[in-house]
Amino acid sequence: MAVYLTRRLVFAVLLIFIVSSASLVLTRLAPGDFAMVTLGVDARPELLEQTRARYGLDRSIAAQYRDWLSHAVRLDFGQSMQHGVPVAGLVAGAAANTAILAVTALSAATLIGLPLGIIAGSKGGTAASHAIRAISIVALSTPSLLTSLILLVVAARTGWFPVGDMRSAGVSTTTDLLWHLVLPATALALPIAAMFERLQAQAMSEAIAQPFVLAAVGRGVPRSRVVWRGALKAALRPTMAIYGLVIGALLSGSFAVEAVTSWPGLGQLMLNALRARDIYLVAGCAAAGSMFLAVGTLLSDVALAVVDPRARE
Repeated sequence: MAVYLTRRLVFAVLLIFIVSSASLVLTRLAPGDFAMVTLGVDARPELLEQTRARYGLDRSIAAQYRDWLSHAVRLDFGQSMQHGVPVAGLVAGAAANTAILAVTALSAATLIGLPLGIIAGSKGGTAASHAIRAISIVALSTPSLLTSLILLVVAARTGWFPVGDMRSAGVSTTTDLLWHLVLPATALALPIAAMFERLQAQAMSEAIAQPFVLAAVGRGVPRSRVVWRGALKAALRPTMAIYGLVIGALLSGSFAVEAVTSWPGLGQLMLNALRARDIYLVAGCAAAGSMFLAVGTLLSDVALAVVDPRARE
């Protein structure tokens, strides 16, 4: 286990290093820079040069990257050009907001998708299984961006839910936060719940056909007990195996949903940083996103080892 955790830690560090480094370099190579975006293309050349010198944009990419890397190894990702404050503080606050949204959406998707998949897989051919499958296909085929736009229009016209931001002005209660969570979390959770349902239904139908399940039913064990205890554990492996990938998909979908619903998370912060060519903030957001992915992959492997002892090898 110690060797396994060490290997995973090394993988996480390499992932964060590669993703954040690539983000900084690619943003620097993109047309335009922070000085041009801030001052405009019609600004005086001398003013542009002064601004570039102020933020180190007049240096070569290699020199700027070496300077950034020497600080990044000490967890100092520089100062945001837009906000004039350390990147670490901005990214930490936005990452916490994204984590709240992502954990809520993933929990809802798991609690909805897995039971529906078990029902659909254990009752194949019934009207209930056909209805669940049809709804899942529609939800799976609808991108989170489109779902969030539809929910946003419904909320704006009915007034049932807030249509933007994370909290109401001057309100800091948990109830208000949960009320704002409904729309973006639903947009993220629906396609993931549908994917879980389809995977779980297929795995459950295959598990029920296994000899040990048929033998238990033949010995008179109630079918519901066999399905929800014996077959369920054997059928959980496919879903647990993709949890790490789901975390990555959840983050990419979260970026689009955050932009539409004005949720102050990593997605919105990184979008604004890309627009302003704030290279240090872009690199910091990318590092946080890759950290989420590394942690999600680790949790997926641990969950798989719990439901399937063979995976521990």
